Amino acid sequence: MYIKLYQYHIRPENEQELMLIQRKACQIYRKYIKVQTKMLKNKIDETKWTEISFFSSEENYQNKLPLINSDPDIQKLYRRFESLLISEIREEDYEEWL
Repeated sequence: MYIKLYQYHIRPENEQELMLIQRKACQIYRKYIKVQTKMLKNKIDETKWTEISFFSSEENYQNKLPLINSDPDIQKLYRRFESLLISEIREEDYEEWL
């Protein structure tokens, strides 16, 4: 299993907008690839979010990513998402071992 982890900060007043964007983005991703995504909000720092997405393999992810990124709706959603950010996005790749 291939796992993408993203961490970023948004203002608490933008949480509902973030959830709307994420739901729509997940629908688009699922048109092209099987993915399961978890959204985690930090209990101490209410601006900090962690997004974890699980894919069957890195190869599958890399093969489908160009299709996802060429979807015009995903581009619009990403611009909306960027407008909510109050930090840089930290991105990490993982593989499942157990």
